[in-house]
Amino acid sequence: MIIARFNVYYAVFWLVLILMTVFMLLLIGGLFIYGNWTAITDICHNAEFHFAIIFTLWTTVLATLLAGLTAIPCGYLLARYNFPGKVLVDTLMDVPIVLPPLVSGVALLILFGPILGDSLAKIGLDIVFSERGVVVAQWFIATPFAIKTFKNAFSSIDLRLEKMARTLGYPPEKVFLRVSLPLAKNGLLGGLTMAWARTLGEFGATAMLAGIVRMKTETLSVAVFLNMSIGDLQFSLVMAIIMLLLALALLTILKIVTKTEVHL
Repeated sequence: MIIARFNVYYAVFWLVLILMTVFMLLLIGGLFIYGNWTAITDICHNAEFHFAIIFTLWTTVLATLLAGLTAIPCGYLLARYNFPGKVLVDTLMDVPIVLPPLVSGVALLILFGPILGDSLAKIGLDIVFSERGVVVAQWFIATPFAIKTFKNAFSSIDLRLEKMARTLGYPPEKVFLRVSLPLAKNGLLGGLTMAWARTLGEFGATAMLAGIVRMKTETLSVAVFLNMSIGDLQFSLVMAIIMLLLALALLTILKIVTKTEVHL
């Protein structure tokens, strides 16, 4: 009787998993089925198409690197040390995750507009409605994901290994570089991958801070929106398919290379 009950439970679990898998396949397959493949060649030779891809790649890579450089010290300190206000700081690091991207964009616009805009303009760092604004928005949205995964990666390291390295005479910086970083490698790679994937799909904060300007601040996400707004469905579909393929390739490579799960 107990075995039969467990079988029913697991049958329901498998049914839910299968239905969700079918739903995702239909969702992804719909983009390929509905697209007009005869138009793809023409779209691939389009100057706007080339700009959006190149602009997206360099801005997202730069934003991801900045997110990683920000997340390493933040994640390590939050994982290894207790200090006054730690809960508050940890909570603040999560704010961009729970805020709607449009709200994050408004906050960034206020910060880099009325508050810091004049001071930054004097040193030649215009952020609002510029390419720099795209990178800043992507960095802001992606960094919390990197911090959380980096924190979990450092927390998973046995503290005794770091203490052992210190007893062998390693200074703190060498302990971090030769023990902590290598042991957290898979988690760090996972965090960077999640951050890059998040920058790739970013739209709301970018639109508010950098604007939606064709051939200037036009990422792939912006290109999809711009062309959908004028009824060019095929161009938008091609852009969406490229974003999908990039995301799938990235996640597949991550799972093969790291052979680990990424925990947020």
